[in-house]
Amino acid sequence: MNARRLLTAVVAATLTTTALSACGGDDPEDDASGSITVWSLENQTDRVQATQKIADQFTAATGIQVKIVATDENQFTSLITSAAASGQLPDVVGALPLAAVAQMATNDLLDTDAAKAVVDELGRGTFSPRALELTAQDGNQLAVPSDGWAQLLFYRKDLFDKAGLAAPDTFDEIRTAAQRLNTGGVAGITLATVPNDAFTEQTFENFALGNGCEMVDDAKNVTLDTPQCVATFQLYEDLVKNWSVPGAQDVDTTRATYFAGKAAMVVWSSFLLDEMAGLRNDALPTCPECKADPAYLAKNSGIVTAVAGPDGQPAQFGEITSWAITKDGPSTDQARKFVAYMMNEGYPGWLGIAPEGKFPVRKGDSADAAKFETAWNTLPAGVDTRKPLADSYPADVLEALRTSPDTFKRWALPQKQGALLGATLGELPVPKAVNALAGGELDAAGAAKRAADDVRAIQKSLN
Repeated sequence: MNARRLLTAVVAATLTTTALSACGGDDPEDDASGSITVWSLENQTDRVQATQKIADQFTAATGIQVKIVATDENQFTSLITSAAASGQLPDVVGALPLAAVAQMATNDLLDTDAAKAVVDELGRGTFSPRALELTAQDGNQLAVPSDGWAQLLFYRKDLFDKAGLAAPDTFDEIRTAAQRLNTGGVAGITLATVPNDAFTEQTFENFALGNGCEMVDDAKNVTLDTPQCVATFQLYEDLVKNWSVPGAQDVDTTRATYFAGKAAMVVWSSFLLDEMAGLRNDALPTCPECKADPAYLAKNSGIVTAVAGPDGQPAQFGEITSWAITKDGPSTDQARKFVAYMMNEGYPGWLGIAPEGKFPVRKGDSADAAKFETAWNTLPAGVDTRKPLADSYPADVLEALRTSPDTFKRWALPQKQGALLGATLGELPVPKAVNALAGGELDAAGAAKRAADDVRAIQKSLN
């Protein structure tokens, strides 16, 4: 599981202090010499090295030294709070999820003028409008959107075709397929149910958005107990209790079940794409057919990018990550130059760190409106084996993936409740309700009520 997928915001104070002292900000002499510190939530060793390589190219072009500091997303909220309190903020934070951007904005830690200046310099029209919308509030550009990953419903196209089933892009079609294909040692679907994992919320939210189920309304009232949300909890209950695999399911078990050929459907992020194509040795498909052809599942899986419920329109959960420039930093000019470089000269290299989870939100430049989209098509994906996704997936699938950030939806952000969203990712009320539902403790209406009540309590604590 990619570490960028999770944000729990809870960490022991001693760990925070230790980690922060290890990565700290630049000292005044460093600032005077034209250097900046960049925290990156792309913290796996190979990705840190790849980021530093691009940063070194920036240094060669500008003379500005860049120190890349790997930062654990699970600890980010506590780390950035402590850094602010001690006056040791980094100049830039990279690969920052939307909820974390909102939290930094709530704590007045962002230089929104600098972010706007970068976007304007690069050309607002070269960015995905939705990406800019999700990273802005009240007319302020909070951060510079850099890339996105999508939540997807993967399904066994070969099994669906044999059974004469339509693509599972509606609640009814998902139910029908799960029931029909739940046979012969194959579960109809496998879904996350563990209570302590943001992956469970991402899976649920992916369904909820397509049924008009929102966390809050425009008046900031919590709406998780509305009929649209109860219906989404009902779908989840039907699936996990009747046509899924037994026991608590998480990001690893759902992948393993689908990879073993033991489930006809799974909801997972786009980070599954390279693994499903057999490009990562520690997460290889193990289905019977995969022994002869490691890419069997890639060839025989369909992908649904947006699901619709009876009370909503097709919608998709997706994450936009950003470059954030911190407020009142001594190296704002250098930070702006660095972020602009990472979104221009260094952009193909940045996307190339993990193309399966870095869809371009800047399409091109003034000279070539599709420059970065075209580059993304040919970037090699994978870990132990690397090749373009185009070698494993058809052009229409890649087109749907590449353009998916243009239609991403998220809870709470359109209602200007990003701080609430961030707080819920610490306490995870929705995953806890889903887990109680899956275990038979609550029915759909009870799970919706518990989730809503818990979010109301969190909202009250923020006021």
